[in-house]
Amino acid sequence: AANETTNIWVADVSGVDDIPGLQIDGVRATRARYPNLPGGIEVSPGYGGMVSEKDADWTPPDFNKFGPVHFYTDNASSHDRPNGGWFEHYMIGVGGLCSVYDPPVSYWCSRHPSGGGAFAFRTPSGVTPKSGALPHAPYKDPSGALFFVWRPARWANWMFEVGAYNASSGNFTFGKGGNQGARGENRGGDFFVENIYEELDAPGEFFFDTKAKRLYLFYNGTGPPPAAASVVAPSLRTLVNISASRWAPARGISHSGVTFRAARYTYMDPHGVPSAGDWALDRVGAVFLQGTEGVRFDACSFERVDGNAVMVSGYNRHAAITNSDFAFVGGNAVAAWGYTNETASDPGRPGERIENYPHAGVDGTDGNHPRYTTVSGCSAREVGLYEKQSSFFVQAKTAQSTVSGNVFFNGPRAGINANDGFGGGDEISHNLVFSTCRESGDHGPFNSWDRQPFLTTVRDGSASMTMAWREIHHNFFIDNYSPQEDVDNDDGSAYYKTHHNFLVYGGQGMKNDFGGHDNHHYSNVYAYVGRGLGVCSQRPGHEDRFYDNKLVLTGNDVGGFACDGAAKTVVHDNEYFTASGSIAECKMSLPDWQKRGEDKGSTVAKLPADKEIIGWARKLLGF
Repeated sequence: AANETTNIWVADVSGVDDIPGLQIDGVRATRARYPNLPGGIEVSPGYGGMVSEKDADWTPPDFNKFGPVHFYTDNASSHDRPNGGWFEHYMIGVGGLCSVYDPPVSYWCSRHPSGGGAFAFRTPSGVTPKSGALPHAPYKDPSGALFFVWRPARWANWMFEVGAYNASSGNFTFGKGGNQGARGENRGGDFFVENIYEELDAPGEFFFDTKAKRLYLFYNGTGPPPAAASVVAPSLRTLVNISASRWAPARGISHSGVTFRAARYTYMDPHGVPSAGDWALDRVGAVFLQGTEGVRFDACSFERVDGNAVMVSGYNRHAAITNSDFAFVGGNAVAAWGYTNETASDPGRPGERIENYPHAGVDGTDGNHPRYTTVSGCSAREVGLYEKQSSFFVQAKTAQSTVSGNVFFNGPRAGINANDGFGGGDEISHNLVFSTCRESGDHGPFNSWDRQPFLTTVRDGSASMTMAWREIHHNFFIDNYSPQEDVDNDDGSAYYKTHHNFLVYGGQGMKNDFGGHDNHHYSNVYAYVGRGLGVCSQRPGHEDRFYDNKLVLTGNDVGGFACDGAAKTVVHDNEYFTASGSIAECKMSLPDWQKRGEDKGSTVAKLPADKEIIGWARKLLGF
């Protein structure tokens, strides 16, 4: 039957319990929602497509919902990581409001979480949209509805089921959900609501009535959907699962030229907090790897999978994803996530005896994590269609990854993300990354945190709390949305060598904050950044270094850094370019600063032509 006014068509699908997604001729339909998306779910709305956070009253968190938190801080002297009071000890909280996670553990439920905007995890308990905010409300039956809610400042988005609805007051009490990001807040941000019949009002939308077993489609065309149309309802979370154990791994399995398509969404599945970055992850993917060695996916295509495309989980050695394409992905293109023993059980390790928890949460020396993962020669675009805290590549409790020769663009958050400083030894090189953070603030093409120390053997083969150096080199990064930095080394990030990159736009070229140290930027070209650097103070012997760079600046100041003291930031031999042809440094002109013996070898001149800047980039990157 058809509604001729709106071109809504109905199909009886008796015997079907769920239709979590719908693809018509290979393109996603959008679940009925408000506000509508004129371009559909596959087109980024930027900061649009939402009800403003100001148009709702948020029910405060229920701090007693799950009972008390159990705190643990590792105070073993052999695990100390001296850092001026910042992130010196491994610490977690188990239970309490972190019971929304599985396992129910997080740094953000620990006794004293710290860093940028730090406080203990919580989420609002519900919402009452203001009059007119949801113009089709009150709803007859929103029992299957989902609220998609940005955390304020757009660091991640939460999804909530509706636990209860008061049609008179307009209040929705949230049920399951709120576990899709690691950072909490008392209130929500911008939001939308989906999977409600009354919101089926735009071409390309669909609604499945689970009680009547009827599928409604507002066909985006004239007349009925063609009889020959391909209609796919994704149902499987994982299409290929290669799982064994670290004691008897699956070895040498390869897939080449395979297309993976139409895995269902997983954003309402269990999520965990992998470490002390801002992320929560679901340990699932269209391709799932655990307990493998030498597994390879080459020249494959990952299209319209609604969760993560590839999950590299726990023990994996030399997993390789090469020459492959990712497009229209609901979560991350590739995620790598290891284990440490934090809780008595872990859904990712069913039946495995987890020993010495939570004391062994700091200990990564058992090797139960990905090492030597390679992502190279790939393209990825339109990721994070559903879960906005998603990247082209993210790693947590993972070491010695190689991300090289890829083209990444069009994502809602950072392009490449390092959630912690576990092990280190990673190489990120020869990538083109642009159009990241299209729907959020902060970050840019690359982001990192290091709030939680770990014991590994990666640095030199012996157990150490110090990670091996990470190198970021010969990349072309463009920070053209929500520009902050092309390389955002956030809270505590340390042991980075960022060199020979062409870095375009951003508020500043180099960043370190909240105890970050040993950050070296050299031989880079920064094009149209606000200032050179903004870093925090360090301890003697762990100073940041900034030298041999070319900087085309939109401002007239080198930046903020330690100008004096026992741990001065090392700055020298840079070429600065400004509109005026002059620049300030440490509250004086560059010539006056250099008379004190500082910033030796650096020069300042007027802005060069764009053609000259492109010439520098060509020489630097060899294109």
